[in-house]
Amino acid sequence: MKFIHLSDLHLGKRVNDYSMIDDQKYILDRILEIIDDEKPQAVLIAGDVYDKPLPPADAVRLFDAFICRLADTDAEVFIISGNHDSAERLSFGSQIMDRQGVHFAGGYDGSTRCFSLEDEWGKVNFYMLPFIKPVHVRQAFAEDETAAEITDFTRALAFAIDKMCVDTADRNVLMAHQFCTGAVRSESEEISVGGLDNVDSSVFESFDYTALGHLHGPQKAGTEKIRYCGSPLKYSFSEADQIKSVTVVEIGEKSDGVCRLEIRTPELIPQRDMRVIKGKFNELTDKYYYKHINTDDYMRVILTDEEDIIGALGSLRAVYPNIMRLEYDNTRTRAAGAISDSDADDSRTPLEIFAGLYEKQNGKPMDDDQSALISGLIEKVWSDEQ
Repeated sequence: MKFIHLSDLHLGKRVNDYSMIDDQKYILDRILEIIDDEKPQAVLIAGDVYDKPLPPADAVRLFDAFICRLADTDAEVFIISGNHDSAERLSFGSQIMDRQGVHFAGGYDGSTRCFSLEDEWGKVNFYMLPFIKPVHVRQAFAEDETAAEITDFTRALAFAIDKMCVDTADRNVLMAHQFCTGAVRSESEEISVGGLDNVDSSVFESFDYTALGHLHGPQKAGTEKIRYCGSPLKYSFSEADQIKSVTVVEIGEKSDGVCRLEIRTPELIPQRDMRVIKGKFNELTDKYYYKHINTDDYMRVILTDEEDIIGALGSLRAVYPNIMRLEYDNTRTRAAGAISDSDADDSRTPLEIFAGLYEKQNGKPMDDDQSALISGLIEKVWSDEQ
């Protein structure tokens, strides 16, 4: 059985005040072309359809047109909500759309929607688990004393999966929208400080393929059968070197508890790429430098001139009209002591991050009383959020 794994469309997103709606329409058309060529039995969209819980009207119209065209194919369509989506709004009209082969899973209420499709080796079960937090599990199973003790994401996912009663003799596919420990984030993703939203990939062991959303870089999460397909477009300059793609999965016969998987990633070529260029002003505005560059791409320009160039942005935009960011990298800016990327390491605990910031600001570490106070505040905030 062949299916296509998508996620993180983020329709309606703005990047550095630039609307991405035209780029999103273009790339959705390319995705539809791939679907027409591949003729899959299912299309999976693993969350973050929209960029905001209240998406702009043009984003809603674009998604409406997209799912209408998907419904005209022979594929069953499965869509779960992500952390950026409003679960209720995304799943509006889902009972009617079920009849057209378009299936939504919005908020988590303790049950997980499951649909089965057939091929020559029997059925494949598709489990649709929307983005969940520990608080969602506690609320869904308020009468269960075990659920009441769940405070971390791994235990929340493990508990929700256990309630699915998955028959491992079948072939099973899970859709989820979570952050697996060890996977690589991008700047455009919502980050939980200190890695508090981490999920150990071992919770997905009972599935033959886990179609993940949430991270924008295509990658496996420890094993090929647990994968992020990535976003179809670049949404930050930290993604400039990524190759965006569609994940095509073919799941074959299951023998001795193992499914044969074939995974391909057809590349998605955007209308406008996102790139970083660096050099002196005269170099970057020389036609011999940019004659082989698509100058309409979204640009982050880093000037290395020691002196600020008067009117640099206007002059550069005459060559590169879609400059999103202009920065300087020279002796002066390096001496300014900007926070380095390493300072943004989210593998540290919230207390360690705060302690580092306090010491940088005050020139001395926190004392024991201050550490205890901040630790208590962090625990209270985290408890209220989860």
